[in-house]
Amino acid sequence: MFEIPADLPPEAVPLAWLLGVWEGQGVVSYSQPAGDRVTEFEFGQRVAFTNDGLPALNYNAFFWRLDEALTPLTSEMGYWRLAHPAGADVPGPGLLDGTAPEEGDRGLDAEGVAALRTEDGLPLEVSVVHPDGVDELYVGALQGARITLATDAVLRSRHARPYESASRMYGLVERQLLWSWDLGAFGNPLTSHASATLRKVSGPGTTVR
Repeated sequence: MFEIPADLPPEAVPLAWLLGVWEGQGVVSYSQPAGDRVTEFEFGQRVAFTNDGLPALNYNAFFWRLDEALTPLTSEMGYWRLAHPAGADVPGPGLLDGTAPEEGDRGLDAEGVAALRTEDGLPLEVSVVHPDGVDELYVGALQGARITLATDAVLRSRHARPYESASRMYGLVERQLLWSWDLGAFGNPLTSHASATLRKVSGPGTTVR
């Protein structure tokens, strides 16, 4: 049975099923615009979702090729949070402090989280930073154990390769985390890019065998 950590902020509770470390493998299959080049290979992935007491989950992922050398491929890091206007009690920007309620709480309580729900689910914002000079801001929705995301903005350094948009889907199926990632790059529209299946190896809800 899955247990929600007692000290988890209310805003992170709907995402609590992601907490822990996940490992598995997937496949990349991506066609270049003219269709004259298709990139295909298998990869391994390790993902960690953690919480440090703030109303968001910390995200860290590492990818490697499933070749003989297990060649490092790339990594990602970022934050997953419910999307809503920041109240005066929320810290920031920078290290500026917010005006906290007398009871010391910051952000939304359980009733405030429930009030965010629409027919599409709970609204999400996900920021992802890549080591190749690309930052992504995704917006989307959480419905139970299913997440859909699409880029609202992609920031690239002048040295980064062409990359315009992306969408991602995540779902918990029979205790496995399944995800897919579509990419719009090199002049391509959104095109199937990668997918993987991961199992939780540590953290809340881990099955010890």
